[in-house]
Amino acid sequence: MQAPVHRFSDLFAQLGLANDAASIEAFLLSHSPLPDTLRLEEAPCWNAAQAALLCEELRADADWAELVDQLNAALR
Repeated sequence: MQAPVHRFSDLFAQLGLANDAASIEAFLLSHSPLPDTLRLEEAPCWNAAQAALLCEELRADADWAELVDQLNAALR
């Protein structure tokens, strides 16, 4: 069985955010850089459900974990 393939824009959709290229760029520009000491899911830009999703996907090393890592890097 093949692992699901998700795109960066799919993560934004999963988080309930606009996921077109311009919206993603605007989000990243308006919320970065995050301090190195702040965990991604603790950033003030997330609501409780979004933070929980990010935390759970990383903890479970789920399909989305690689994209969550990319989001973390993009916000640094």
